[in-house]
Amino acid sequence: MSECPHVAELPRPEPLPLTDTCAECAAVGSHPVQLRLCLSCGHVGCCDSSPMRHASAHFHETAHSVMRSFEPGQVWRWCFVDGSIV
Repeated sequence: MSECPHVAELPRPEPLPLTDTCAECAAVGSHPVQLRLCLSCGHVGCCDSSPMRHASAHFHETAHSVMRSFEPGQVWRWCFVDGSIV
């Protein structure tokens, strides 16, 4: 893991999740493969292995660059801008 400048810009403490699943998937009847939590605003979206890729879409719509896994037991974070685990 490496630090990137985007991690320093994150709110502390991290935002609470806005939902417990990908709301966009739920709205269209799709099933998320795994969930990701936006560390800027708390949006929960599905991963890129999911059909709809809502976590990546959220980044492209908002420029919120860092997310973390929202799966039990996983604590890694990803920076979309740097394209790496941070």
